[in-house]
Amino acid sequence: QVQLVESGGGLVQEGGSLRLSCTASERAFSFYIMGWFRQAPEKEREFLASISWSGRKTSYADSVKARFTISRDNAKNTVYLQMNNLKPEDTGVYFCAARQSLVDSTITSVTEYTSWGQGTQVTVSS
Repeated sequence: QVQLVESGGGLVQEGGSLRLSCTASERAFSFYIMGWFRQAPEKEREFLASISWSGRKTSYADSVKARFTISRDNAKNTVYLQMNNLKPEDTGVYFCAARQSLVDSTITSVTEYTSWGQGTQVTVSS
C-alpha cells in the first residue's frame, strides 16, 4: 500500500553512530505505524523499534533501547533510526516497515506489518 525506501546505511567502527532514514511516497503517511527491523545472514528478521503515527508512542527491543532512537517527520513522509554506540552484532540489513491504522499505537511483530522497504546494509567493524 505504500512504497518505502531506506537510506543511510554503511560501514562504521564499533562505538560509532549512524542515522537511517526511510521515506514513503504516500500521501497518508501520518496514519501509518512505522517500524525498524534488521536481519543478519542466516537469521530471522528482528524487531528493533516502532513509532505510532502521532510520534507520541515508541517501542524498542531490549537489546537496543539504550542506544537507538526512532523518530518521524510526517511533513517529510520520513521515519528515522538514530543508532549510537554500535556493536559488531548490529551488523545486518535494516528494513523499515509500515502498517496503516487509526489506532495511535506501536507494533512489534513482523507479521503485522503490511509494507516493507528493500533494506539498507549496516556493517559495524571491530
